[in-house]
Amino acid sequence: MDEKRLWKEIQALPPVAQRLVAEFVALLRLRYANDAADDLPVAQVPLEEEPFVGMWADREDMQDSAAWVRSVREQEWRH
Repeated sequence: MDEKRLWKEIQALPPVAQRLVAEFVALLRLRYANDAADDLPVAQVPLEEEPFVGMWADREDMQDSAAWVRSVREQEWRH
């Protein structure tokens, strides 16, 4: 359907339906506003070169990360 025909179809609708079309278009604009950002190229940096990797390597309490998570969960869920 070309733009002119679509515009005529919308204009042929009753005012309440035209408002619904306008609201739907606004909703779609919000929903897909970030899609343009999704098309940007992603930096191809190896994970091990990311600055956050190893940031807690010297923390004694996190040598066993699974035990640390278990401990935190037990403390938080106990309340």
